[in-house]
Amino acid sequence: MEACMDFMNWLDLDMSEKLLMHLKDPSDLARVSSVSRSLRDFVIANGLFKQLCLRMFPQLSKVAHVMELNNCGVKEPVEVGSSHSMEWESLARDHRVYATLARVCTSFSLRDCISEAISASSTDNYPAETIDNTLLPAGIVSRRAYWSSKGQSNPAVPETLTYKLVSEFCVITEIYIRPFKAYFQRGSPIYSAKSVRFRMGHPKSPNDLGSHLLCDSLPSADDTFIWTYTSPEFPMAQESCLQKFRLPEPVLCIGGILQIELLGRVQTQEMDGLFYICISHVHVVGRCLSPAFVVENIQPSGTFVLKKDMRYKFHTQQSSPDNEAQEISDDQLQRRFRYLRNYLRNLNVIEIEEYEGEEEDVVEIEEYESGEEEYESGEEEDVEIEEYESGEEEDEA
Repeated sequence: MEACMDFMNWLDLDMSEKLLMHLKDPSDLARVSSVSRSLRDFVIANGLFKQLCLRMFPQLSKVAHVMELNNCGVKEPVEVGSSHSMEWESLARDHRVYATLARVCTSFSLRDCISEAISASSTDNYPAETIDNTLLPAGIVSRRAYWSSKGQSNPAVPETLTYKLVSEFCVITEIYIRPFKAYFQRGSPIYSAKSVRFRMGHPKSPNDLGSHLLCDSLPSADDTFIWTYTSPEFPMAQESCLQKFRLPEPVLCIGGILQIELLGRVQTQEMDGLFYICISHVHVVGRCLSPAFVVENIQPSGTFVLKKDMRYKFHTQQSSPDNEAQEISDDQLQRRFRYLRNYLRNLNVIEIEEYEGEEEDVVEIEEYESGEEEYESGEEEDVEIEEYESGEEEDEA
């Protein structure tokens, strides 16, 4: 083994970098950096893991700098030394942070990523037809559990639904939307949109979000949020089923805000002849990167500080029944309680209508298990994420 030579010695630096840049799997680049000390140093010096992350998620170009939090939750002290040693330590820190980030972005298990509703661009009958209804459990849908826009004579007028995600640092892969079917109207019309588009971003300032959370509408979403990603436009079918919209590539949402743009109206209401859009359910699938990573100091320009929490054990999250039950109890049940409380608050509206002779239909719909199976049955590889700091032992040796 001692007689073996490092192939990097036979290539010039540019050729070596071009060769390693073709590696798209973080695991492959991690294996390369563990072959020898010279390869590891080459990967660190050229920031190959950072370049890989930038190719995977262009949004990371806004990272001002990265930090590591030690076991006490504070910044590691900067050692005093030569400018060369300090520069190398900065490169090594970038290497450790981006190497771990590349792995967790592809290995953490998929989950529901919506935390709560923020606002709708308009609501026809607030709060009975609030945006909160789109996040109620999808197993049984009452004909009153939906969001409705205001009516418009112009079918081109768009609508938006804005949501807060479970974390300011999420990877989003697909969104599910179910248009509402009005069973209580003649012909059971479906109030879908012609097409849909998605935007992700962050508030212009932390105060912008807190003052408007769970309100009927925002003054202007463009005045409140900065959008760092806009998806292509997807056609929406005029069908009362959970429709899946898979993004062309997984998107790193920095700031934790998702907006659904509903473009074009197709259905008029017989009573007033106006066009409406109504949605009964929204579901967002992705990977939550917190608490392993946190973002801070998001500026209006979009730049931010990326922090890696050293207290977090970076292992692939298992999709075991115990873990799934814990996620439901800690996250989804809290949201369901909040939305059901809002729904019960509106029951007085329904009771008045029932007293006037209108029966309340409760329609069982097919649970979106077909959609869930797609992202839950996709078993993640049981890959333990190596602590890249272990390579430092080789240097000390």
